Amino acid sequence: MPKLTPGLIKAALAERPGWKRKGPAIARTFEFKDFVQAMKFVDAVAKLAEQAWHHPDIDIRWNKVTLVLTTHDQGGLTGKDFALAKKFDATARR
Repeated sequence: MPKLTPGLIKAALAERPGWKRKGPAIARTFEFKDFVQAMKFVDAVAKLAEQAWHHPDIDIRWNKVTLVLTTHDQGGLTGKDFALAKKFDATARR
């Protein structure tokens, strides 16, 4: 999958509120009521990432989970990153 142009990245970010560009990656912090809910989310993220064979960096801080996505083999952001971000957003709303 090819690396996205700056214009396509801007358009894709507009469709993913909460996600911010961090250099060659996008990141979002999700907040939950407690640690247990945060860990349930991380478990769901792990399953989605394995299915997509595209893995985020994950930082867990009690009730907060920060996910960072980039397509390393393309050296930046691709459609894979935004497709997975959309799935993560849907999972967090459950």
